[in-house]
Amino acid sequence: MAQRRWLTIVVFFLLSLLGAGALTYSQTPQYESKARVFISTDTSGNSIEAFQASNYATQRVQSYAALATSRELMQRVISRLNLNLTPNQLAGKISSEVGAGTVIILLTVTDPDPAVAQQIAKAESEELTDYLTDLETPPGKTSPVKASVVDPASYNAAAVSPNVALNLVAAGLIGLLIGFGTAVVRDLLDNTVSSTKDIEGTIDSPVLASIAYDGDVPKHPLLTEAASHAPRVEAFRLLRTNLQFLNLDTRPKSLVITSAVPGEGKTSTAINLAIALAQTGQRVLLIDGDLRRPRAASVLGLERSVGLTTVLVGRSDLHESIQKHGASGVYFLASGPIPPNPTEVLQSNAAQGLFDQLNQMFDMVIIDAPPLLPVSDAAIIARDVDGAILVVRHGKTTKDQLEQARLRLSQVDANLFGVAVNMTPKRNAGGYGYQYAYGYSYEPKRKDGKDKK
Repeated sequence: MAQRRWLTIVVFFLLSLLGAGALTYSQTPQYESKARVFISTDTSGNSIEAFQASNYATQRVQSYAALATSRELMQRVISRLNLNLTPNQLAGKISSEVGAGTVIILLTVTDPDPAVAQQIAKAESEELTDYLTDLETPPGKTSPVKASVVDPASYNAAAVSPNVALNLVAAGLIGLLIGFGTAVVRDLLDNTVSSTKDIEGTIDSPVLASIAYDGDVPKHPLLTEAASHAPRVEAFRLLRTNLQFLNLDTRPKSLVITSAVPGEGKTSTAINLAIALAQTGQRVLLIDGDLRRPRAASVLGLERSVGLTTVLVGRSDLHESIQKHGASGVYFLASGPIPPNPTEVLQSNAAQGLFDQLNQMFDMVIIDAPPLLPVSDAAIIARDVDGAILVVRHGKTTKDQLEQARLRLSQVDANLFGVAVNMTPKRNAGGYGYQYAYGYSYEPKRKDGKDKK
C-alpha cells in the first residue's frame, strides 16, 4: 500500500510540473521599465512654512500616485506615443506606488516589448509631472507643488514573467499536496487485502504463504521450470511445510484450492503446491474440479477429454483416466467434458464415493475448484475433503469478498486451513510476515509435450 501511495504522489507531482511547464511555455514574456517621480514643495519661506509645505506634499503624494492611471493622463500618453490602445488597456500596463515614508512615486510599466515598456514609462513619468503641475496651479499663480523625474525610465532586457523557477516550485508543491491527499483518501477508501492484519482481522485465518509478483512466471509457470532455490520455489515449499504442520496428529490427505472470485491465481497455486508436495516423494493427485472453466490441463499440457466427469458417468475407467505429468511426477485427473449441471455432478453420491476412493490411493489429493462467490461448487467439494486453502490476490481481493468466501465455507462446515496471498509486491512481502519475496501464481496458455500415464 505504501508503494501505491508513493506512486500516486509522484504521478501528481510530475503532472503538476508538466502542466506548469506547458503553461509557462505558452505565456508571452513580459518586460518592465521603472521610473521615479519626486514630489516637492516651495520651501523658500520660514521654517514653519517649510514644515507645512512638507506635510502638504506627504499628504498629497498618495493621491498623486492614484492619478498615475487616470483616464486623462492615459489619454495624454496615448496621444503622445500614438498607441493603438484604450485608456483602460494602457492603465492595465501601469502600476504606481509610494515608497514608505517618502514622497517618491515609483511607476512600473509592463509590456511584451522592453523598448515599448521604456517608451511608455518615459512618457508616463513626464506627462505625470506636467499633469500634476496643471492640477496644482491656481489661476494667475504658480504651483506650490513641483513634480520631478528623478529616475528616468529604465531599459530591462530580462523578462520579469513568466518566472519559470517560481512556477515549477509552486506547481511541484501543489502536486505533492494533491498527490498526498489523494493517496490518503485512496487508502481510507481502499477495501482490498494488503497485509496479514487485513486477513486475520477479517476472517481470523492464518496466512500460509506470500507469493510475490515475478515477471518471469508467465513464461515459466511451473516449479519444475525454476531453479531449485528460486524465490518462487521457496514460496511453495513454505506453503507445503505450513500445510504439513497444521495438525501433527492427523495430517490432511485431501484439500481444495479455491478463491473468492476469478483471476486470483488458484489454478496455478494448486498445480505448484502439488508439484512441491510430489518433490518430497509423496504420491500426489491433482484433480481439476472446475467443471465450468477448467484450466489445469492446459497449464500442464495434458489431455482434458477424459477425466472426472467421464469417470462419474461410467464412460471411462478411473485408472486409465489418471495421467502423470512427467517432469514433476504429479498424477492428474482432468475435468473431462464440461457438463450442463456441474453443481449436481459434484454433489452426487458418485462424486463423494470417488473422492473417498482417491484418498485411499494417494498420499495427498488436491482439487482445483471454481471460485466460491460466483457458484457453490467449491463449497460442495470442500465439505467432502479435509479442508480448503483460500487464494487471495494482494490489492485486488476485497475484505468483503474475503469475508463472504469464509462464510460460504462455514455454511457447509468446511475446514479453512488458511490463506495463500498471491501477487504481493516484493517490497510488501514483510507485510505478510515473511522476509523474502516469492514468485506469483499464473495461468498461462496450453503447453504440449508432457508424459501421459
